[in-house]
Parts: sequence; structure tokens; C-alpha cells
Amino acid sequence: MTETLLALVPEWGAWLVFVGNFLACLAVPIPASLIMLAGGAFASAGDLPLGLVWAAGLAGAVLGDQGGYLLGRVAGGPILRWMEKRRKSGRLMRRAVAWLQERERPAVFYSRWLVSALGPYINLAAGAARLPWAGFAVASASGEALWVTIYLGLGYLFSGDVQALGSTLGNLGMAVAAGVVALVLGRVLWKTARESGTE
Repeated sequence: MTETLLALVPEWGAWLVFVGNFLACLAVPIPASLIMLAGGAFASAGDLPLGLVWAAGLAGAVLGDQGGYLLGRVAGGPILRWMEKRRKSGRLMRRAVAWLQERERPAVFYSRWLVSALGPYINLAAGAARLPWAGFAVASASGEALWVTIYLGLGYLFSGDVQALGSTLGNLGMAVAAGVVALVLGRVLWKTARESGTE
């Protein structure tokens, strides 16, 4: 699938970058980072206009984030209510939502570019938790602008070896995301254990 998508970048250009980012932000398993790197590489070769690819990448990512947030806002409520009826999972879910509410803008901002593998799930959780849309939108758009700039820039600068660069960045991104999830879960479990010990 990756090679097919890379072959489509020069043919579909900015449209593929837009659609790839949009779908990836809705948790569809598409290698959006690799598409962005390829877009930068083709822009470096003069085959695609860099400004148009950047704008398409940003528009797709921001609209995908908004779609994920809206989906969480519409369908997330019943899921949260179902989990809250269960004693242990309800307590953990309430704490996770509270953690997201306390750090809403930084959590959304960093999940766009530093731990981008978590981005689609943060979108759904933010909508389900009914976080204020304006704060979500600003943090999302600024984080996505940084992500698009980084990946297009890397593709532009290292256009000779895009696939190897994409693989390395993908592995690094998954490692960072796993570390963040481990830290968050560890903190939630630690607080739960402390509270259980004081009861």
C-alpha cells in the first residue's frame, strides 16, 4: 500500500496530501507522515508547488481533527455514560477525562506533532469530554501547522531517501507515543493505588 500511495503523490499531488491527512486524523490507517515526506520530496524536485502542498496538508489535517472531535462529541457521550456505570473503569475514565480537561490545549497541541500516533484518539476523547471547541481548534491547528511544516521540510531536505526517513520517523513516533501512554497510565494507576491505600 505504501508504494502505491507514494506512486500516486506526483499524479494526485495536493489532493492526495489533503485526503491522506484527513483520513489519518480520523484514525484510518494511512501513512500520512510518509505522504507528507513524499510531498516535500516532489516539491524539492519542482514537480509540486510547495505552498499548495503545505496548504492542502494543513487543511486536511485540521478538517480531520474537527471531524474526529465532532464524532466524539456526537457518539462519545453514550460510551462515557456506559463506562461510568462500571465502578473501576468509570473511575479511571473520569480521571482520564479530568486529566485531558486540565491540560486540554497542551494535550491537543503535543498530540498533533510530538506524539502524532495519539492524535486521532485525543480528537475523539476531546469531543466526548465536551472540551470547549475554540480551545481545541486553536491547539489543533497550531500543532498541525507545526507537524505539516516539519514533515514537508524533512521531505524537502532529504528528498533522496524518503522511504527510509519515513520508516525511521514512524518508529520514533510510535516509541514516543508508547512512552507517553505508559507515563499517563502509570500516573493514573499510582493515584488509584494511593487513594485505595488511604480508604
